[in-house]
Amino acid sequence: MLRFITFLSAVSLFSFAAPVPTPLFGIHFGAGTSSDAKPTTLSQATISSQLLRPALFSRVAYCSAPSVTALNCGAPCDAVKGISVVTAGGDDGEIPGFFIATDPSTQSVVVAHQGTEPDNILSIANDVQFAQVKMNSTLFPSAAEGVLVHDGFHKTQGRTADIVLSAVKNSLNSTGFKRVLVTGHSLGAAVATLDGVMLRMNLPSDVTVDAVGFGLPRVGNQEFADMVDQLFPTFTHVTNQKDPVPIVPPRFLSYQHASGEVHITAVDDKSGEATILECPGQENELFGYD
Repeated sequence: MLRFITFLSAVSLFSFAAPVPTPLFGIHFGAGTSSDAKPTTLSQATISSQLLRPALFSRVAYCSAPSVTALNCGAPCDAVKGISVVTAGGDDGEIPGFFIATDPSTQSVVVAHQGTEPDNILSIANDVQFAQVKMNSTLFPSAAEGVLVHDGFHKTQGRTADIVLSAVKNSLNSTGFKRVLVTGHSLGAAVATLDGVMLRMNLPSDVTVDAVGFGLPRVGNQEFADMVDQLFPTFTHVTNQKDPVPIVPPRFLSYQHASGEVHITAVDDKSGEATILECPGQENELFGYD
């Protein structure tokens, strides 16, 4: 648990009454809805059962593709022993590290993505292309009307989308599993969210798709957030105290988080246990982190 909390600890406004009708170079203005529903505290059992393993997979995604494939990346790989890696790739630049694996312990196929590599300008470029664009109609055939997403995240996800979709379908067929987990940290959480939407739209309805993101930035507009709420019965994004990543891009640029936020408010120095609040609704404001 202490390793998990250490990882989570590393995960690290304005509003207008109505959007401007004509965007400027893909930049939109306006803010969506917010919630004032009272947060509740997650139990340590829930943290262990629902957040621990996705966090471990997200950490593995930062290892090199060859070391992930061979499962010899040290402590991160040791923590997920028993998985079988189907494929791994990435260049720490335009294509962040990623892997697809089968996990017999949870009877699931896992897709995990690395976050931004701060020393690579191509990786950083994925984050700063914040104009909003329509979703690729081939990858996202049932995207709702009016949905717009972050251009850089959309492009980044598109570079591995075919590999992910093919590998997940093949893995489900070969194992008989009926569950997929998509996860990642920071930029990787944004790509994982888009992967989750793509997979939900392209896989049979009897396959469950779970999405868990750590330090997730805002990915799209109000319509995108509403679509995510409708698609996923279990969508979770973990925010950590005053980590700035989850509050960008800002809401006044017409970006909106989906529901499902759980927020780390404190970590006990002795036990390593975290106090984590489940924050109902979109953009919950009661704990002052927006």
